[in-house]
Amino acid sequence: MPKNPASALDASNMFDTLYRFPEQVKEAVNIGENAPLWRQQSTSNRYAFFGLGGSAIGADLLRSYAASTIGADHLNISVHRGYGVPNWMDSDTNVVCSSYSGETEETLAAFDDVRKKTMRVVCITTGGQLGKRAITYGFPIINIPPGYQPRCAIAYSFFPLLMIMSRYGAMDNRAGRMNAKGIREILAHTDEVRDLYASSTAKNPALQIAKKLHGSVPVIYSASERMDVVNLRWRGQIQENAKQLAFGNLLPEMNHNEINGWQHPKGKTKNFTAVMLRDPEDHRRVQIRFDALKDIIKSNVADVIAPDAKGVTLMGRMFAQIYLGDWVSWHLAVLNKVDPSPVPVIQSLKAKLAKAR
Repeated sequence: MPKNPASALDASNMFDTLYRFPEQVKEAVNIGENAPLWRQQSTSNRYAFFGLGGSAIGADLLRSYAASTIGADHLNISVHRGYGVPNWMDSDTNVVCSSYSGETEETLAAFDDVRKKTMRVVCITTGGQLGKRAITYGFPIINIPPGYQPRCAIAYSFFPLLMIMSRYGAMDNRAGRMNAKGIREILAHTDEVRDLYASSTAKNPALQIAKKLHGSVPVIYSASERMDVVNLRWRGQIQENAKQLAFGNLLPEMNHNEINGWQHPKGKTKNFTAVMLRDPEDHRRVQIRFDALKDIIKSNVADVIAPDAKGVTLMGRMFAQIYLGDWVSWHLAVLNKVDPSPVPVIQSLKAKLAKAR
């Protein structure tokens, strides 16, 4: 285990949490292999996930991954970030309510509505009110380890969901084989690169990207498939860890509106850096659009960065980019001289909301 070079700043040692990601993946897979399933069997392919922030991103990743994976692409997966439930939800809908702390007010409100519509509910949490309510109403609980920032528990918000969907029969054997291959690839890749990403050498791509983003506003671009949630993850990690603004959009949609906005304000667009999260399986026309976009905006931005999506499997490439982005956000926090773990502005907002009950 390398020594945290910013231990005085990184008081909660997020450095260590990032470094131990391969071990977290192994533990999360094991949790999913032994987790309880929905107690009532369903033939429905509708799966509704309720959560916010770091507790929702695992479901987002699952939705995006399944949509492009043979044997899972028939699933109708929706992710809901709010207080209520959709009107179309019925007693056949399979539901997961996810709150790392178990105290997320939106998820608790949604849970109270969900239980009136269906008994096919699984909760994933470390405890809190969500855990207590799940016990009260007899719903299975996937217990995940406490002690992490919710956004740092991404392994525990994704892999248990992946495993229970597979074990439940929602994904067929073709997807199951691809899942296993992807997990092996993630473990091998993250174990291989973690010493490099944790280092302060000039060869560290995470550090070099962080230096390019330091003092600039990142704008993350990806296709609307496969890397769309990775795009969201990069933005969220930069915003929460580095306490720095980050924006993003998706191709091809942004080619029909946002691309025109790079003309003004004159001289100010150089304060932005474009980050392109491309995937080798992006639609051929989208790949052409990426090339054209780069040519059009490169003179108007500080830089255009395009990290390689390393991996044979889609899951492997998704998590390779996630792991790189997480380290980028950590190094950027250090460059910004901020502790990556606390989110005081979010806590201030929660305090104001609590007073307004």
